[in-house]
Amino acid sequence: MKPNTQLTKAFIAVMVFAAGFGTAYAGWSSHTLHVSYALAVLALAAVTSRMKVKLPGIDGNMSVNLPFLLLAVVNLSAVEAVVIACVSTAVQCWPKAGNKFKPEQMLFNISMMAFATSMANLIWNAGWLGRTAWASEPLMLASTTAAFFLGQTAPVAGIIKLAEGAALRRIWTSIVQLSFPYYVVSAGLTSMVNLVSHHVGWQAALLTFPVMYGIHRSYRVYFAHNAQALQPVPLTRTARAGA
Repeated sequence: MKPNTQLTKAFIAVMVFAAGFGTAYAGWSSHTLHVSYALAVLALAAVTSRMKVKLPGIDGNMSVNLPFLLLAVVNLSAVEAVVIACVSTAVQCWPKAGNKFKPEQMLFNISMMAFATSMANLIWNAGWLGRTAWASEPLMLASTTAAFFLGQTAPVAGIIKLAEGAALRRIWTSIVQLSFPYYVVSAGLTSMVNLVSHHVGWQAALLTFPVMYGIHRSYRVYFAHNAQALQPVPLTRTARAGA
């Protein structure tokens, strides 16, 4: 199946609009800014965004900055969380020396992350959910992570479907199989950091960095051993497969 360039461009335009609308709506109800915490999380998210692993069987990569993006969502205002997500995404997608800069790739990825972050922030701060009996903090965090997960993986699968003509279900299933455990671990780390931060302050986020470095190294070793066992699925470089 041949790729449809016009539909791909239209999908990117829709993603940009959705990101702008979601960010504006979430930002409208933003609470107090936390500049020191935001700058610390931004620095950590930007650094770990360059700690990428190549996903076997998929023409894409995954960085290990998700816990810091989740920390931004649950502890900072929507505006701060979206800015952190967008800046770290730009850092992640910035090409290495000698590689060609692709503005469409950058635009889509930043829009996708802004959309996912704003949706996750809306779930976390949903007042009607907080009034229900079942909405404990762990379940709220799980719902927030799920919103982040769907907000990232669904647009990525969609753009790959349009750009490469691959089967949508096969694309999304491949992304889910490779990235879902990472989202679960990230949610757990976010919960633990929040618990510790109640006693030591926002500096607890710094403790997450060595953990994510270890996860990054483990992923690289694991995927290196399993890359040959997976049948490659040609996926567009327009999208990235994770946070």
